[in-house]
Amino acid sequence: MSVYVGNLSYEVTPEDLTQVFAEYGSVKRVQIPTDRETGRVRGFAFVEMSSEEEETAAIEALDGAEWMGRGLKVNKAKPKEDRGGGGGGGRRGRY
Repeated sequence: MSVYVGNLSYEVTPEDLTQVFAEYGSVKRVQIPTDRETGRVRGFAFVEMSSEEEETAAIEALDGAEWMGRGLKVNKAKPKEDRGGGGGGGRRGRY
């Protein structure tokens, strides 16, 4: 399980998040998704910690806290839902 961190500054780095979350336990991994086209940070991240207790402590301390000029939204990450196969969209052939 991991922690969802939303409303992040677009200037945030994995090192920044590691430093903040390390106050509540051992950080195993930080993932900051970026926009496929622009490469720009999308304003949220996922932080994986060593134990559920550490994650809970970080959530309780950081949810709603102001950091880098923004009010953080911190909670348990929801499992990635299966959006079904395929893709593409658009036309399915010519008629």
